[in-house]
Amino acid sequence: MFDTERLAISAWENAGENFNINISEDIVIETIGLDVHGAEKVFKKHLGDSFPFSEARKLRIEYTKEFIEQNGVPVKKGLYELLEFLDEKPVLKAVATSTERERTENLLSSAMIKDKFNIIICGDEISKCKPEPDIFLAVARKLGCNPRECLVLEDSENGIIAASKASMVPVLIPDIKYPSNEVEKLAVEKFNSLIEVKEFIETLNF
Repeated sequence: MFDTERLAISAWENAGENFNINISEDIVIETIGLDVHGAEKVFKKHLGDSFPFSEARKLRIEYTKEFIEQNGVPVKKGLYELLEFLDEKPVLKAVATSTERERTENLLSSAMIKDKFNIIICGDEISKCKPEPDIFLAVARKLGCNPRECLVLEDSENGIIAASKASMVPVLIPDIKYPSNEVEKLAVEKFNSLIEVKEFIETLNF
């Protein structure tokens, strides 16, 4: 929904400078789609166990917050059009994200779409995050839906794997980190934007 991957790269680079540590774009990209614990493992794998992950992450969040306060949350093309279209259809909508609750709600509120979703489940509320299917299965249970009838829109490799494991219908909209060919094959459809997703859903009978 949000074009935050580029923002995350810049924010992490700025945070690293405060500790005189070079945080490369490749390291940040490797953390995309992971929860905070998974991200910490990636950073320490590349930068050593002494890397002050928690402190750097706090700075990263502050830089991101300042950017959004000054410029607004960067929304992906077609998001508002897709949500408006779905509002007119008999479908339930949920957010299932590896991001923690507080930050998720701040982003949704900044984009003025928090009330567009029936439920929101976040990474700090699930014991096993993506690529495990737990968060998607929790969504299905809370909505009272058959997982096989759930369409999942994902831009991350871990998200596509998790949706597939949950026996849901994975749809890929790639971002900076492009999934491997093996993971891409798990996606039922692949689109370049949420505009194309809307056009696809228009062809479905429901």
